[in-house]
Amino acid sequence: MNVQSPSGKILGMDWSKGAGESEISCSINDFSAVPAMDSSSFIVVHGAGSFGHFQASKSGVHKGGLNKPLVKAGFVATRISVTKLNHEIVRALAREGIPSIGVSPFSCGWSTNMRNIASADLSAMTKAIDSGFVPVTHGDAVLDDELGCTILSGDVIIRHLAAHFKPEFVVFMTDVLGVYDRPPLDSTAVLLREIEVHEDGSWSVVKPTLENISKVKTDVAAHDTTGGMETKILEAAMIARLGIDVYIVKAGTNHSLRALRGELRGNVPEDWLGTVIRFSK
Repeated sequence: MNVQSPSGKILGMDWSKGAGESEISCSINDFSAVPAMDSSSFIVVHGAGSFGHFQASKSGVHKGGLNKPLVKAGFVATRISVTKLNHEIVRALAREGIPSIGVSPFSCGWSTNMRNIASADLSAMTKAIDSGFVPVTHGDAVLDDELGCTILSGDVIIRHLAAHFKPEFVVFMTDVLGVYDRPPLDSTAVLLREIEVHEDGSWSVVKPTLENISKVKTDVAAHDTTGGMETKILEAAMIARLGIDVYIVKAGTNHSLRALRGELRGNVPEDWLGTVIRFSK
């Protein structure tokens, strides 16, 4: 969604001055010539990556124990990192004319009990959507009733949001084409094109037809405190059980763009590379 002025320029919404800049890079006055702005209803959820997992892993925030000085310091450091990343992602979207608003789970009162979501106030996000904004939320360090604190994964957040808002589809974007039967760096790895989830929560690979495939083997980075691809698959399966198609696809590709545009609903073309996870009807 690029909002353009009569001159054809993108109407960026980041009006802040960068370091060493005397003027903002966007033209504010051009907005007066725009009668209305199309704002599709969608929510962006991003993980922490190197911005948060390292701090959380080193201090043990994901394990709890907020009474320990190291854990408390790590909690603060993690939140500084993830909110900084959130700010930069919001700025990047705003520069492209997307009316994005950062929404942090901790600041909205989200909390967990033994790492399961116990409280999740969605009122701010709902009002933002109703007002034509695009909420941008993220994996976060949160308080836990039993553990003291933990890390709430962006993948878990997506599942909770999907259950509440009932979107037409959900797109997980990663650094690989989709789900493989083994770590994608393995030269024999096979991309799983379609996975069906059954009523009991079990799932099976529909495309391609593989022999002796009982489970997907995944690797988790040492600093990843939220489970990596395995968590994505499990959360995607739970979303699919709600009747919502899930696409796992590589970010920054035409395949991810087609998924985001909703071009895959009902029929996934053969030239699309990614993994679709859907409920077995």
